[in-house]
Amino acid sequence: MMPSESLRWKTLEALRNSKKGKISFGPHSWERSEDILGGYKETISLSPQAGLVLDRLGSSPLQTSCFLDSGSGHSSPGLSEQTTDSIVSRESVSDIHAQALQVEREKNLSDEAKDEEPGTDDSEVSSPLPPPAISLLSPKAMEITGRIFKIEKEYREKAQAALRQRQEMQEKFVAELVSSGSEQLKRFEEFMELKRRQEFQSIRDMMDRETKESIGRQEKLKEEQRHRMKILNLRLREAEQQRVREAELERQRQAEGMERLRNLNTIQEEILQLNQLLEPSSQTKSDLPSTSLSSYSTRGNQLCSQVSEVVRKTAEGAFPSMEDMTAAERALHEMRALIRLLQEEVARVQEHKKGEEEALKKQAELQVQQEAQKKAAQLAKEKARRKGLQNSAEDTTLRWYKDLQDSAAQCAQSFEQLNSPKDIQTKKLKLELQKAANIPISQIASNSGSQLREIFDKIDKLLAGRSVVSGGKSVSTSQHPQALDFVSYKLAEKFVKQGEEEVASHHEAAFPIAVVASGIWELHPRVGDLILAHLHKKCPYAVPHYPPMKDGTSVEEYQKILGYRVEDSGIEGQDSFLKRMSGMIRLYAAVIQLRWPYGSKQGSAPHGLNHGWRWLAQMLNMEPLADITATLLFDFLEVCGNALMKQYQSQFWKLILMLKEEYFPRIEAATSSGQMGSVIRLKQFLETSLQRGEIKPPNGQLSSGFWRS
Repeated sequence: MMPSESLRWKTLEALRNSKKGKISFGPHSWERSEDILGGYKETISLSPQAGLVLDRLGSSPLQTSCFLDSGSGHSSPGLSEQTTDSIVSRESVSDIHAQALQVEREKNLSDEAKDEEPGTDDSEVSSPLPPPAISLLSPKAMEITGRIFKIEKEYREKAQAALRQRQEMQEKFVAELVSSGSEQLKRFEEFMELKRRQEFQSIRDMMDRETKESIGRQEKLKEEQRHRMKILNLRLREAEQQRVREAELERQRQAEGMERLRNLNTIQEEILQLNQLLEPSSQTKSDLPSTSLSSYSTRGNQLCSQVSEVVRKTAEGAFPSMEDMTAAERALHEMRALIRLLQEEVARVQEHKKGEEEALKKQAELQVQQEAQKKAAQLAKEKARRKGLQNSAEDTTLRWYKDLQDSAAQCAQSFEQLNSPKDIQTKKLKLELQKAANIPISQIASNSGSQLREIFDKIDKLLAGRSVVSGGKSVSTSQHPQALDFVSYKLAEKFVKQGEEEVASHHEAAFPIAVVASGIWELHPRVGDLILAHLHKKCPYAVPHYPPMKDGTSVEEYQKILGYRVEDSGIEGQDSFLKRMSGMIRLYAAVIQLRWPYGSKQGSAPHGLNHGWRWLAQMLNMEPLADITATLLFDFLEVCGNALMKQYQSQFWKLILMLKEEYFPRIEAATSSGQMGSVIRLKQFLETSLQRGEIKPPNGQLSSGFWRS
């Protein structure tokens, strides 16, 4: 290889290894609008080897051109070729160097021109300068130079195309930017318009709100004005009503005043008339002492003076006040009370005189009756001696009777502390226990039906020490140690009292009362003994027992022993006495044949039909008494005859036949003509029963359905 050629390749190698030579270039870079020199940031310069080449070229004589110009043909081909190559090499390098400097300078000038004149056409700046003329070039150099120019032209065209594309992209970007700006400006204007409308709407809403508030304030003021007007109208109306009321009250006061005046005159007139009644008359003088009459008269005159004083005040033109009317009415009431006291005192004196007369009359009658009884007793004793009848009960019956009375007396004595309480709490407990014992028995009636079980359970709970509710309060016999004796005694007393009063008035009531008493008797035998004790005390004929009159016993006491009620007004009448005895015998006859249907105990009843048979047999073994014997036999047989008939059958009919044929004539002989009513009823009952051969069941038992004992 020739030295010039080696230097040429070294130059190209140096250019290739330079920073500009290392710029990456692709055939499609212009299509992607990429700048070819975009990655080159340094100034353009030659490599150090290019300088050596220039130094070497600079040291050669420049006359070589002369030889080239002379065109001598005597030179050797090798020398001419070398010389030509060296010249081409030097000139090529110098041209390349000059062209590089020229390109750099043109680029700087074009950049300054762009900065100063933006609107200048890029084609003018980028137009290539004519290459420097080379005086002598070889064909190969010319070829290389031509290729270089061609490549540079291509690169310039590509650069221009890339520059145009970039310019178009910039223009497009600017257009898009302008369009985006205009759109943003429109959006901004729309936003500002929206804000303006919103502000306008808020101002309008605020004005509407203020308008509504103003209207509301006006309505409120109008409402307040209407309210004030209404209040004023109400006040005016009230004032008018007050005036009318005052006028009405004045008229009413006048009317009341006139009415009080008339009443006062009426009171004065009545007091004067009543005062005349206080004047002593012939009857009052005979009935009352003179001192008592004078005191009544004096007080009457004083009351008349009081009323006259009130009337004198009203005569001056004023109406009597309420105090005046009260005083006048008080005087009138006192005058009436005075008259009433006078009349009561006169009636008392007259009643006392009448009572004394009746007492004397009854005493005389009693003496006659006692004499008759003594005669009858003597006759009975004589007849008894002849026919074997008794005047009193058997000894065993009397001992049984006395034991029952002693037991009842001991029971009454055992609750003496509870019966006479000293503190309020015990007194309240006594009242509650008494109500708890009496109220359930009082509720038993002939139509009780299913209520009997509730009444029975309540009494059973009370006797068992459990709490029961009476009058809205809970009470129990466990609250006091003497409560059980007290309740048992009061229950027995109430059962007998129901027979004395309720059964005496309503015969059918004997069965519901008797069935409850029989059930209580079965569960609590002590109550049954107390029932018998109370029954025998009030009706000794239920033993049967005819108590004799002992020496020193007053008539009243003896009548009480026989069962009569003796009060301040005297001894009760015979009809009332027989009615009470009838009720108690009917209750006793019902008790001995009934048994509580819901009981669980088995065996015979505590006081069954055998006691009824004993009573009837003992009655027929005793001398009959006038009126009472016929009454009790009729009541007993009417209630218990059917049960005795079914129990004893032929024995019972033998007893009835003996009663009809032998005992009944004694009853007729002992009864006076004025007391034959009970005798006639008994006779008709016996005759009917013997004719029919049966005794029909009592009416109350048919509807009750109670069990027999």
